[in-house]
Amino acid sequence: MITSVFKKSTPLNFSLVVFLILFFDFVYQIQDLAWSHSTILVLKTIAIGLVILGSALITNFVAKRNNLSKDSAYSILFFLLYLIFFPSLFENINLVFANFFILLAIRRLISLQSQKSSKEKIFDASLWVLVAALFHFWSILYLILVFISIISHVAGDYRNWLLPFIAFFAAAIIFALYSLLFDGDAIGYITSGIETDFSIDYFTNNYQNAALSIYATVALFFVISMLMTLSSRSQLLHASFRKMIIAFFIGIVIFIISANKSNDVLIFTIAPLAIMTTCHIEMPQLKLNQELALGILILCSLFAFFSQL
Repeated sequence: MITSVFKKSTPLNFSLVVFLILFFDFVYQIQDLAWSHSTILVLKTIAIGLVILGSALITNFVAKRNNLSKDSAYSILFFLLYLIFFPSLFENINLVFANFFILLAIRRLISLQSQKSSKEKIFDASLWVLVAALFHFWSILYLILVFISIISHVAGDYRNWLLPFIAFFAAAIIFALYSLLFDGDAIGYITSGIETDFSIDYFTNNYQNAALSIYATVALFFVISMLMTLSSRSQLLHASFRKMIIAFFIGIVIFIISANKSNDVLIFTIAPLAIMTTCHIEMPQLKLNQELALGILILCSLFAFFSQL
């Protein structure tokens, strides 16, 4: 029954997911209303909510526009379910913005397969990754995906290899000007962002540990499913699916090496995992299996969300 609701992308089920994102955001925010007494914090809270909505819409757009999913609302639904595994994301503005810009980069890289306006897409993707790095430094690792995309589609033109470096200098100049205008400590900001920490001992309660464990188990299942079924999918889509898999694992690496670690850093894995989960659900299989997979995921995400409030 649940799968039938989201099997087709309609304004109704699309609006339902948008409403649920706002609902869970509201439920989290009312736990502590201290932010409501400051105009800046109110604007920050609104901005986070809007950017999360934008990220969900981009995920859905990438999946449908590039035929990574059928005409369904599963991608945006799974984005929501994975998002609420880590409710503190609703107040983590740096990671929310960094992930948003990474999704903009991935959108351009996936569309590179058409080989139309390749240089513009490579430059845009590189620039978005570098902008994301200003919010969370280690998201700069997504430049790896930029170079992999160049190798996959447009390696023959040497100018394409130079574009990420041109984007780097453009971003560096903009950042330097911003620091000079607002008396920012650019060196200190970069130094603090470049720190690494491989330890995973940040949990403040057992529920955070449980949320991470459940998320890791679910992610492992759907990633393995994608790897095992990749060869049976359309040859034209192999490059796009590989980019999603690589994007997921880059997100894992960022989580492992980031300092000031928290479950929130896994935000970079949410969109790729949502698309891979959609691919699994849409595979020809018994309807009971689809219902069980979706039902269990819904229960796990709701448990993770409400247990951490």
